[in-house]
Order: sequence, then C-alpha cells, then structure tokens
Amino acid sequence: MSDPSVSALTARPSLGVTALGTYAPERVVPNSEFETRMDTTAEWIESRTGIRERRFAGPDQYTSDLGVLAVRDLLRRDPDALREVDAVICATVSPDALMPSTAALIAMQVGLVGAAAFDLSTACSGFVYGLSVAQGLILAGSARRVLVVGAEALSKIVDPNDRNTAILFGDGAGAAVVGPVPDGYGFQEFVLGADGNGGASLYLRCVAPRLPGGFEMSQSVGMNGREVFKFAVRVLGESGTQALAKSGLTSADVDWVIPHQANVRIIEAAMERFGLPMSKATVNLDRYGNTSSATVPLVMREAIDDGRIQDGQQLLLIAFGGGLSWVAGTMKWWAGAPSLHSRTPEEVGAWA
Repeated sequence: MSDPSVSALTARPSLGVTALGTYAPERVVPNSEFETRMDTTAEWIESRTGIRERRFAGPDQYTSDLGVLAVRDLLRRDPDALREVDAVICATVSPDALMPSTAALIAMQVGLVGAAAFDLSTACSGFVYGLSVAQGLILAGSARRVLVVGAEALSKIVDPNDRNTAILFGDGAGAAVVGPVPDGYGFQEFVLGADGNGGASLYLRCVAPRLPGGFEMSQSVGMNGREVFKFAVRVLGESGTQALAKSGLTSADVDWVIPHQANVRIIEAAMERFGLPMSKATVNLDRYGNTSSATVPLVMREAIDDGRIQDGQQLLLIAFGGGLSWVAGTMKWWAGAPSLHSRTPEEVGAWA
C-alpha cells in the first residue's frame, strides 16, 4: 500500500525552466513625456507607481516581433535551447491578430513550424499561467518541451491620453523553455484562479460592446485603478501563501519573490503580507513599467544576469491580471543550462 504522506510532487518528473531570453524595445519613454499632453508630472507618476520610464515598440514593431527577438536572445545564450520543443504558448493581450495566433507566428520565425501553438489570454498573469500549462502538457505526454513566450505591445492598445492607463504600460517580451531538470529542482506547485465578476475593473474590448450584466466597454484598455489595487494586494498575498503551503514551504524558505511589475506599492504590500523585506523582491518596473505578461521573465532575467538568482535558491512567482486573474508558483531554481547563469562583465558589454 502506498504511503499517503508521500506528496504527488515527489512522484512526478522534475520539470522547470531550461532556457530564458528577453527583449525590450529601444525607445525609452520617460515620465516627462506625458507632461505635455495630460494633467500630470513626472514626479507624480513616480510617487504613485514607482515607474520612471518604460519602453515602446517602434511604429512597425508588434507583439510577434518582440516575441521573436526574445527567443533569439534565448538562442544567442544557448543555441541548442529549442531542441525537442514541440509546443509553443504565447501569453499576450496584444496579439498581432486573433488568428493566426501570435504563438504560431513566433514559431514560424524561429524554426518551430509544425509545433503545437496557441495564445493564452490572462493578461499580466499570462507568463506564469503559461509555465503551469506547459508543465501540464509535458506531464500529460502531449509535449516533450514547451516554449513559453510572454510578449506585449501595449502601447498599441492603450489610449495615449488616458492618465489611468497610459502612464503605466510598456512593451517587452520574455521567452522560456520548459523541460526536464535534475531531481530536486524545478516547479513545485502552482495556484491559479480567476473571477469574471471583476472583469469591468480591467478590460480590453474585442467583439462584444459590453460585458455580461451590461457594462459598456471603451475601445482601448480600461481600468478602475482603485479596485485593481485592492484586488491585487489581497490576491497576491493569498495565492502566494497558498502556493507555499501546497509546496510544504513557508515565507522563511523563500530566497526571492518574483512579482508581476504593476505598481511598487502593490509589491510592498505583498511582501509585507509574506513577512519578507523588500530586499527579497526583484523589481525593475522603475525602468520598464508594466509590460503585462512580459514582466516576470524580464525581471527574472535581470536578477539572473546580475547574480542575485543562484542555483538551488527557492523562488516564489506571483502575478495578477485582467480576468480578473491570479497565479502563484514555487520553483527551486536550476542554473545548470547555458542561459540560466549570470553573465560576465564582458558578456554584458558585448550584448548591450
């Protein structure tokens, strides 16, 4: 008879991130740029959000372009990273088109024609959702390795004159390969959820002019900042705590919290909920703003490159987004692949 105390976690193959790449557009947009067209100041934006600047895609640069460049960064770091990849997931709310999927467009351009490909739409939760879905595909025997891309060209879908949204969002992309890792490393547990009752608090219209219940949607991204803030503070703490408990861990076991980069006040509130200092949170929203599904890979890549994230460390990933959606995941970091360890100063200079 099997021992009921043995967790299912120990019985399944060890899966985790085996490669990671990112891309941010060249155009830097400082807060001061918004002063000329709306009632705000650079200081006000930074004090309310923690954001100083963000990146915008070029006029002819779209989500698939950003995703492809993130994959190429991954391949520059590890030329064999896509070997055995037979499924592609693109987490995005700013797809090039509803069909073909942005995932298929990315796959076409990086040598993965024929791989399963689909888009995942949970907004800012998307990348971490995608990691969980990738794990499920592999465990189900439907894929050997999965490329998960979080890519957004949010500057294309935001009203540039709406102070509630325009100051917050930026563009960028991250790409990770999910596959087998050594025993003791990789994903531990995920907690995922969504509540459509909060849909009117953060939305982007597509086909229907209104949500169930009659809420009329505007043509560009709409957000009730106060409601989203309250939701985020609550759900990040709850889901993160649930993921830790499900993994048999506590906050004291966590080396780094990898949070979605929406607002520094939200991150501070989540860290307080975990009883952890802000020094254990990876933060780069001051330079990139909210890139939705790209925030987690962007900030993770930065923390790997500068040597903060090290082999064997315990990570807690937390994110929330439109839906309203949320996700948290625990992972023991494996740095054994070429793209998963810090870069030397020479590499940083060569790749800048």
